[in-house]
Amino acid sequence: MLVNGIMYSESDKIMKFVKYTLVWISSNLSIPFWMIGHVHLTMNAYKDIYEILASLGMNIIVGVGFWISWKDYLKEKN
Repeated sequence: MLVNGIMYSESDKIMKFVKYTLVWISSNLSIPFWMIGHVHLTMNAYKDIYEILASLGMNIIVGVGFWISWKDYLKEKN
């Protein structure tokens, strides 16, 4: 696929989409993830491994998205 004079393969398009999705999730859903998680923690004890893994997974997604955003910010600044 040719975009702005640059040829992109299918794997490049998929990686760009995944990167965009991670950044979007971290930008738009980080506060709801953390708010719901903290409210849930105060009301329930984490006894179920699935709840712990889901919480950990959401926090990892948000962390990766913030890291990608930071790297993009540094590229734009230079």
